Amino acid sequence: MKAYFLLQFKMGNRRMIDFGLPLLLGYALLISAFLLFSNYLFDNTEFANYIYGLLALSMVSKFSAYARNDFLKSIFNKKHYKRIRLAENIICCIPFTLFLLYQKQFLFCILLNILVMLLALLKFHTTINFTIPTPFSKTPFEFTVGFRKTFYVFPIAYLLTYISISVGNFNLGVFAMLVVGMVCFSYYSKMENDYFVWNFNVSPKEFLMLKVKTCFTFFTLLNLPILIALSVSFLDEIEILIIFFILCYTYLATMIFAKYSDFPNEINISQGILIAMSFMFPPMLLILIPYFFSRSIKKLNTVLHD
Repeated sequence: MKAYFLLQFKMGNRRMIDFGLPLLLGYALLISAFLLFSNYLFDNTEFANYIYGLLALSMVSKFSAYARNDFLKSIFNKKHYKRIRLAENIICCIPFTLFLLYQKQFLFCILLNILVMLLALLKFHTTINFTIPTPFSKTPFEFTVGFRKTFYVFPIAYLLTYISISVGNFNLGVFAMLVVGMVCFSYYSKMENDYFVWNFNVSPKEFLMLKVKTCFTFFTLLNLPILIALSVSFLDEIEILIIFFILCYTYLATMIFAKYSDFPNEINISQGILIAMSFMFPPMLLILIPYFFSRSIKKLNTVLHD
């Protein structure tokens, strides 16, 4: 068991390094983002503990993937397999547990950990090979692949919107919209093989505009229920809603241009830091967008031509 968890830890560190983040900085950013998100959630809604629990369970549920568990069963005996599943679920839940204790949500903390342990001990048998349908076309691939990995986030975001309307909390509704935006933002963190870029018979500029158009269309489709519901329920706040919606568009376009600014390499640490800084100081986008766009055009010229 010790060797298994040590291997998982090393693999996690390797992914962070491959992404271009030094380990110390990477862990500092993860902890800071988690604390900021948690504080924001508990400061802006009375249903934060329920939302928090759903998020924790959704993360833990990833350990229940059938292929992964079949692989573990083929390596470890039944006793060690159960111990590993129980330990990894509890470890994954530790940040949520600690913050719930900090918020003095003791009963909910106990309930969450019981559910987490039950998820590790329960067995699910299925012979159904089911592919999650998506409302997107197969090309470009980002939303098709990304949606199937993060589909559970969208019901949570729509639930947050319903809660925000029920309790009259506009900020929570905006947060739900931003959650969808951040999920879509993450779809462009992975670089595809240069063959799939070369396969587009367009110029670099046309390629980037096609990516942006597709992103905007699908993001709007996913956010439309939230946008309509908040517009009807908070008519006086519609200007603020439009501003945040446009900001989502802007950051998504920035991410697309940043993705291809060092093509065929993935986004490096310097680009990641610039994007992170722009979240703290949005006017930076006025410089970053043309900078990333011009670099992307130059890089894509190696595989795309007029």
